[in-house]
Parts: sequence; C-alpha cells; structure tokens
Amino acid sequence: MAYENILYEVRDGVGILTLNRPEVYNSLNAALMTEVRDLLPRVAADPGTGALVITGAGDAFCSGADLTDAGKGGASEGEAEVSVGEMVSRRMIAYYNPFISEIFHLEKPVIAAVNGVAAGGGVGLALTADVVVAGRSAYFMQVFGPRLGLVPDCGCTWYVPRLVGRARALGLALLGEKLPAEEAARWGLIWKCVDDGALMDEVMGLARQLAEGPTKAFGYIKRAFRVSERNDLDAQLDYERLCQRALADTQDFMEGVTAFLEKRKPEFKGR
Repeated sequence: MAYENILYEVRDGVGILTLNRPEVYNSLNAALMTEVRDLLPRVAADPGTGALVITGAGDAFCSGADLTDAGKGGASEGEAEVSVGEMVSRRMIAYYNPFISEIFHLEKPVIAAVNGVAAGGGVGLALTADVVVAGRSAYFMQVFGPRLGLVPDCGCTWYVPRLVGRARALGLALLGEKLPAEEAARWGLIWKCVDDGALMDEVMGLARQLAEGPTKAFGYIKRAFRVSERNDLDAQLDYERLCQRALADTQDFMEGVTAFLEKRKPEFKGR
C-alpha cells in the first residue's frame, strides 16, 4: 500500500521508519498505526533488512494519541451508540494495542531514535524498542493522569516500572513532569543520550552493527528476555538451554567459533 503517514527506506541493511505527521508532532491516529502494521511483516520477511530504526519527522518523536476526536460524547459505531469510554476501548483493541504488540514482537532488533518530545503513548512507543537513543533536547512526559484523567497506556504501565522502579514510575505518572533525555539515561529508562546533531549517526552506527550481527540469535535473545518476565530462575535456565540447543546448530554459531579461534571478525549470515 502507498503510505501517507509514514516514510520508509532501507539503508545499509537497516530499515528506517519515520512517523511523518510533523504538523501534529507525529501523534498516533488509526491511519498511521495501520500503515506501520502493514509495514512490519515486510520488515520481518526482508532478508536484506537486519534491524529497524523508528524516529519522527520534524521536531518531535511522537506526542501520543491524536486527540482530535476525543471527548465527543454520543459517538456512534455503525448503528449502535456507544459511550466515549467504550469508543476508546474499541480503538485500543483495534489499533493501539496491536500496534505496540507487533513492534514489540518483531524478531529483528528495533532502535528508537527519539529526536524530540515523546509524550503519552509516544513514551510507550519509544520504550517498545530494544534500544532507545535520545537527543539531548528530547524529553519524556507521562501526560495521561495529570492532564487527561487517564491511566498511562501503550505499554507505559508495563515498561516504566520495570525500567526505573515503582517510585520513579509513579512519580512520572502522577505528576506528569518532563523527564529530560540525560536524566532518562541516568535512570536507566533509555540506553543513551547524545547531542542532537549526533543522534542519527549514533543510531545508524548501532543499527548497522546489529544488522551485520547474528540476527537469528538476536530474535532468540528478545524472546528470552520476554519470557523471563514470567519465569522463575529454574524455568529460565531451562529456556536458555532450549535456545542454545537451537542456536548451536546454526551457521552463525559455527562462524563465531571459527572466527574466535582464527582471531578475526566473524561474518554472520543470519542463519
């Protein structure tokens, strides 16, 4: 399909997805999320794309949900009139939740290049990535509670407490204060903060490194960290065993061992 709300290109084995609604700070609407979800299977199936970068056009990464239609009571879907709350719930089921989940479950490494404000659901989108790098002028802001009377969504109640702890997560959610990128890096919310002018060079360097790596193993690493959230230690040890059993039969593992013994850089093929 032709995309109107996102841009996409592949450069040096890296897919670059740009949210392209700069006039509304790249806020999320149904059309944008549908386009991203259409793109993701293409990224997953493309052997020439080893990693995905997500960033925003203009001066913002993502300002969260597009609130243009929010708060309009008596909205109707088909012939049945529904409350605003029910309408929001249905939109989350149809768009927001699968949008976040499908990015999270992409088997290839995902890097968020946060080039400006990440607010509301934009925080969740950024944290859905495996590695988050932010420009020094960027900031993160949980506006749901203090500004809108809502619970943080797009995965924010799952990601943030796991990354920074309950006290800081609740402070961000209840007070809605801006968290500058440098502080976010110190807290462990993101991987790194860099100068604005160096952001894309830094991100593309990391993305190329990942794209040239053992990408099949990277998919297993992502799954291993996901299941660790619900496993006890013994279950996780056994999961690690199953991963190693599968990966030790790959060409990449044999190449890694051979390169180590020959004291050279490995040349991985993702298989």
